This record gives sequence, C-alpha cells and structure tokens, in this order.
Amino acid sequence: MSEASGTGQPSRYQRSFGGLVGSMIVLVLVVLGIVVFRGTFRNTPEYEPDHVDYRSLVVSIQQAGLTPAYPAALPDGWYVKDASFDTGERPALDLAMTTADDHFAGLHEEDEDLAELVDTYVGTDATEGEPVALDSAVASRWRTFSDPGGDHGYAAEVSGQTVLVYGSAPQDELETLVESLTTAPLKP
Repeated sequence: MSEASGTGQPSRYQRSFGGLVGSMIVLVLVVLGIVVFRGTFRNTPEYEPDHVDYRSLVVSIQQAGLTPAYPAALPDGWYVKDASFDTGERPALDLAMTTADDHFAGLHEEDEDLAELVDTYVGTDATEGEPVALDSAVASRWRTFSDPGGDHGYAAEVSGQTVLVYGSAPQDELETLVESLTTAPLKP
C-alpha cells in the first residue's frame, strides 16, 4: 500500500479565496436557473375578488327603518368588493369599491364627528378645501378634503348622518360617485 503523503495523514486540497468566489458564483447561477425554470412552467392563477351585491344590503337596512345614502348605480367598470353595516348604537354603513382603473373609492355613513371620520378615512394630514356644489340627490353642498398622499374626500350631512365619499380615485370619479348617491327606497 502506498500513502498519499509521507506524513501518514490523508492529503488535503489547497483552498483559495478565488476558489470560494468561483463556487459561490456557480451556486448563484444554479439557484437562478432553478427559479427561471420553475417560473417558465408555472401557471399562476389570477385572483378576481368577489363582486358584492350592495343593493341587497341597502334593502335590509331600509327594511329596518333607516334611510342610508347609497349609489343608485356604479360607473362603468366599478364594483363593490366589500359592504358592511354595523348595527350598534351608532349604525355605520361602509362600501369599499374598485374603480375601472383599479383605484379605491369608499363610502362611509355614520353619526360621527366629521373631523374623526376624515382622520380615519382620508388621512390625519388631510386639509379642507373649498366646498363644492354637486348635483346629488342627497345633498347639494359637499365639503372637500385632500391629504398629501393623494387621497380625497367629500362629506355632507344627510338625515343626521355624516356621509363621506373618499379614496385614491381621481377627484372627478369621486364626484361622479357623489352625484350618483340617493336614499330612494329599493324594492326587496
């Protein structure tokens, strides 16, 4: 038998910094290759959120004897992705909508201080602008709010409740939503 080295210990290969860097580059390339390979043959399902029927919620609220403000019709391409009604001491209606170009628009109605609602839904840095006159069935004068992040809000008092339309949608689209508001009874 022959020994690999004259000292009686197994031989060892020489380690170098260049070899370490080279092996790390090879490892990174192998991982990237695996990621690209998996990405090429993967089918990622598209997520389409449910479209909520807010009108049935409004009917149930009206049957309870309340008169909420709600959009008579949504602009083309819009849909309600969430609708809720809190029946507590201070009933509150919330509608969360997505616009045709994937912006957010919301409607909140509650017997609550306007400043608190603006802080909560428009932003704590929101400033009040000039009131606007809009052709809405629920109110003709609307107070306006904007925050530095691009959110806007329109608020009015309707039947003792504060109605706030807000979101990141462009102002003209929010105004269209405000103009579509009504309190007309819906048929069950």
